[in-house]
Amino acid sequence: MTIIFLNPVLQIEDGKFDMNTYALKYIRSFELFDKSARIDITQNYQSGDWSGLQAGQPISTARDGWADTTVRFAINLLGAPPLAGKEFAEYRAHADCETIIGAGLAVDLPTGEYFDDKLINLGNNRFAFRPQLGLVHQRGKWTGELTTSARFFTDNEDFFNGKRLQEYPGYFAQGHLIYNFTPGLWLSASMGYFFGGESTIDGTSSDDRQSDLGWALSMGIPITRNFGLKLTYIGIRTLTNTGSDTDTLALGCSVMW
Repeated sequence: MTIIFLNPVLQIEDGKFDMNTYALKYIRSFELFDKSARIDITQNYQSGDWSGLQAGQPISTARDGWADTTVRFAINLLGAPPLAGKEFAEYRAHADCETIIGAGLAVDLPTGEYFDDKLINLGNNRFAFRPQLGLVHQRGKWTGELTTSARFFTDNEDFFNGKRLQEYPGYFAQGHLIYNFTPGLWLSASMGYFFGGESTIDGTSSDDRQSDLGWALSMGIPITRNFGLKLTYIGIRTLTNTGSDTDTLALGCSVMW
């Protein structure tokens, strides 16, 4: 799932959009330095319609195409040893109380559809780097998670008619409370907060620092031993005069082998 942010530098007011996202995600787990590690590759295809006021004038547009590709590396620093097959099943069966600490780095690649003469694009025409640090504590059927991350951007040297877009880092924290009914069947409630991300165009500040509060409800449903579904609702509300209020419904499926 990818969330599209309407950057305040677009000067869009009363904006509304309807976005459909179709995602493919590949996950490869492996052992590294006697630790559990993984690499994720995510590619989204999106279609959407936008409408609103841009610089006071009514506008509308539609986009269909590929979004930016995301590559993520993560490794456990503490807990969850690298096991497979029966060893992993036995470990999980006896791990009634466990704490895991992990770190990761996600990189958004500028591979998405982008037009330098358009204000709204599916791609961002720049790299974004997201270092992450997370803590997971599991006790019985309950699991608590806390994740913090930062988002750093390279410059978009061709942001709308040759302008240069720069953006300061943004910071994000989120927490999840998960209840596992049976293996593969779970329910979670989440809260998150994002702030920062002020941008400049050709060196002129846009005075658009963001502050957003988000929440989510998710449910995992096992279909077979190797196939499952995930249903998610995400709500985001801005706490400043700039930003966007969004509601997202997502359906995902996972295949393990």
